[in-house]
This record gives sequence, C-alpha cells and structure tokens, in this order.
Amino acid sequence: MSEKKIIAVVGATGSQGGGLVRAILDEANGGFAARAITRDPNSAKAKELAALGAEVVSANVDDVESVKRAFDGAYGVYCVTFFWEHFSPEKEGAEVAAQAKAAAAAGVKHAIWSTLEDTRKWVPLSDNRMPTLMGKYKVPHFDSKGESDHFFTDAGVPTTFLLTSFYWDNFINFGLGPRKGADGKLVLAMPLGNAKLGSMAAEDIGRCAHGIFKKGSELTGKRIGIQSEALTGAEMAAQMSEALGQPVEYQAVPFDVFRGLGFPGAEDLGNMFQVYVEFEKEFLAPRETGYAKALNPRLQSFRTWLSHNKSRIPITG
Repeated sequence: MSEKKIIAVVGATGSQGGGLVRAILDEANGGFAARAITRDPNSAKAKELAALGAEVVSANVDDVESVKRAFDGAYGVYCVTFFWEHFSPEKEGAEVAAQAKAAAAAGVKHAIWSTLEDTRKWVPLSDNRMPTLMGKYKVPHFDSKGESDHFFTDAGVPTTFLLTSFYWDNFINFGLGPRKGADGKLVLAMPLGNAKLGSMAAEDIGRCAHGIFKKGSELTGKRIGIQSEALTGAEMAAQMSEALGQPVEYQAVPFDVFRGLGFPGAEDLGNMFQVYVEFEKEFLAPRETGYAKALNPRLQSFRTWLSHNKSRIPITG
C-alpha cells in the first residue's frame, strides 16, 4: 500500500479541526494521515486524538516558524483562525498570513482556508444601517477573514476557500441558547427576524473539508459554500421544543437591542445577524446543502444534532 498523504490540521482540538482529524482517522483505509496541530500537545483533547491515531504536533499561529515546521512534509493543510480568543481583526489577519506563508514554504499541494465573506461588499462603511466597528469594519470576524483571502493567492498556494455557516454549537458555547422568561417558559431570543439562517454542526465543517481533500486539485482555486439547513428562528425553536420536551418560543430581538447587550462581541454579532437578515439571499446563495451532503454523507440535520447535544445546551435565566 502506498504511503498515506499527510493532512496537517490547524486547530485540531477545536470543533472544525477535530471534525476533520476524526473524519480522516475514521477512514482507516483512506489515503490520508492526520497531523493534529495544537498549541498544547499535553491537553486532554490532544491526547485523545493521539490515542485515536493522529500524529500530534505543537505549533502556534503567532509563530510562523513553528507553523512551517508543523506543515513540513504535508500534502495538505487545513487553516483556521482564532478571532474569539482575542477579538482583533489585525491579529486574525496575521494568523492567516502566517499560515499562508508556512503553506508556501512547505510546498503543500492543497490548502483549505476556512473563511467568510467581507461584508463590506454588501454594507459599505458609508452605509449607516449598522454601526461601523473598530473604525473600519461592519462585521469584524467576517471582514477580517474575507480581506485575508489574498494571502493564500499572493503566496501561490493551491487553495480551496471554504465558506462556512453559523454553528449550532453556538447554542452551547456562545450563550445563544434558550433562556427562561419571567414566567418560567423557555424563549429562544435571536435578532434573526423571519429570515432563514444557513447553519450546521461545526464538526461537519471538518468532515466536508475531508471530502474536499478527497477531490483534490479539481477544487483548488474554488470558493465552496456549505450548510446543513437554512432554518428560521421559529423553526429552530420548534425543533428545540421537541428535543427538550418543553415549549420553546422564538422571540425576534431588534438588532440594536442585541448590539447593546454588553457582552464581548455583542456589536459584532448584532451586525452579523443584521447581515443574515438583510442579505439573506446573498448569504445563502453560495451555501449548498446538497453539495455539503455530497462532500460529507454523514451531514447532520438540526434535529439529529439536537438529539446528540440537547443535554449540552445550557438553559439560563
């Protein structure tokens, strides 16, 4: 049997990267080997991946030389950034630049960059329907990714630009899940109006990336959008009601109210939801459920995801 091609995965202990590492390892007779890149190889999650058969390598995206060493000898690399750890578009741009530079130095044959749109193509800074943040962004964690795509093309790295979707995991990790109202009933409060939201499980992003690596060079240079379902807030609340065994009512929150909640990133997320609503067609257009399913036959529906994760959704209030 020929030697397996190494896929080096940044953020391997996170949801996206972990999904990719596990997808590679699940296919014992596949053509790829997983190299899990993490800042802390001694973490419980890193040790778990090692026990499953991944090669675990230490690197930090703030240190380009460490990323070069981690990418050395790899056929492909999966590149992600860590905006919510620092809330800095400039730092995120530096993270992208480091990974692109390292991929070029390693001569990788296929990079996947987990990116998003630069929303300023839809909402220029002069458009006051939503506030401009940090002086030059509308949705900083989108815009900084979109404006960084060029690092890969400038470096000449054969890259697939993967447009991701809203993670259902945000209901667990970001405090966006249902809350108890004054009457004790559960309310799913989101600034989504009646729009449909392209969404999916974060681990399925990694599994779709595995499908992209399988297709190889036919997808380099392409922009691929993925989602599992496009659901309204009311539809998500109805499915949560089924999963949790008690009624969950959807409540559409005004954008300005959400932006004013005061938690770190509230303004960024408030603008994000306004983009989801006011540019619903533009956001959903490149994201195809059918294509995501072709890349990842295990693609979960929201109902399936809830069945596995309902106990992890914190109920606050």
